[in-house]
Amino acid sequence: MKKLIQIFALSILSASATAGWFGDDNKATNTKQDAKTYTLKLAETWPSNFPIFGDTTKNFKKLAESMSNGRLKIRIDSKNKHKSALGIFDFVKSGQYDLGHSGSYYWKGKDINTLFFTSMPFDMTATEQHAWFEYGGGQELMDKVYAKHGIKSIIGGNTGNQMGGWFQKEINSVADLQGLKMRIPGFAGEIMAEVGAKPTNIPAGELYTALDRGTIDALEWVGPSLDLRMGFHKVAPYYYTGWHEPGTELQFLINLKKYNTLPKDLQTILITSMKLAAYDMLTRSNHESAKNWASMKKNYPNIQVKTFPKPVFDALRTANDKLLKKLAAEDPLSKEIITSRHNYLKKARAWTAISEQSYLNSQSK
Repeated sequence: MKKLIQIFALSILSASATAGWFGDDNKATNTKQDAKTYTLKLAETWPSNFPIFGDTTKNFKKLAESMSNGRLKIRIDSKNKHKSALGIFDFVKSGQYDLGHSGSYYWKGKDINTLFFTSMPFDMTATEQHAWFEYGGGQELMDKVYAKHGIKSIIGGNTGNQMGGWFQKEINSVADLQGLKMRIPGFAGEIMAEVGAKPTNIPAGELYTALDRGTIDALEWVGPSLDLRMGFHKVAPYYYTGWHEPGTELQFLINLKKYNTLPKDLQTILITSMKLAAYDMLTRSNHESAKNWASMKKNYPNIQVKTFPKPVFDALRTANDKLLKKLAAEDPLSKEIITSRHNYLKKARAWTAISEQSYLNSQSK
């Protein structure tokens, strides 16, 4: 995969030179201005060497520095360095950091319209949502939301469909959600609150301890790609299938003021490197989930994989629809984004159903 990305990157560089991204004379480094080095600081939500998520920022760094022939230098500070896992938005907005890597739905308290660009419950899969970002108006809407904060947001890597989480007790009815203390961020957290649970948001490094000590009764993180190595199965036996994040997209954040100081070719290389790193994360997540799912079934047979009963799903869907309607009524931009997602989902899902879903149904035994 890494070799494929390198080949792809080189082909982009070749095409960019032909297209004139490096100037009218197609010469990349002929002037003192062209040869100038730009050092950009990136703050990420994740701890040092955090797998997959942290690998994505490292891949981005390698691509950006290589594709720019060293004219871009990226310095990555993990949570261990800057000490604020959920401070990335403010870091980039203020210019303390030029770049960030995190999840858009973490910032709903700062701007409610940021939550729509990670994943929404009962909504688009990763493939469908990528198509919405690139061709269905999603990026333009994200630009509209973030520009007023002096930030540009770019897709930052997708986990694919996430599992519904680890629970210390079985969920047989909506009543079992009453008072349940659960780590679950974004809009899904609001839905859980609507049906009687008590959602909270806790940084990755504190999740296991919180679940083990009973600070929370349940949590969702990602899926087999990351959950097994976190050890959640040791303290919560029930593993529920997903509903809340069918295509969770992380984000790269760019301080717009800094971005506008970069030459046009470096702007293109910066964003291209982000998107290539994001693509690698999606494929890596799928690979690791498949590998770890097989390992889980073999090595941890006591894990009980469950799906919420239909009455629970019905209650969650009802709460989802109610809250979306409320958001749309309160904010014109929210309504625009919700409508865009809904209309694109309707169109994309019709094709998903007749293509991938029909194929998978035909293969079931």
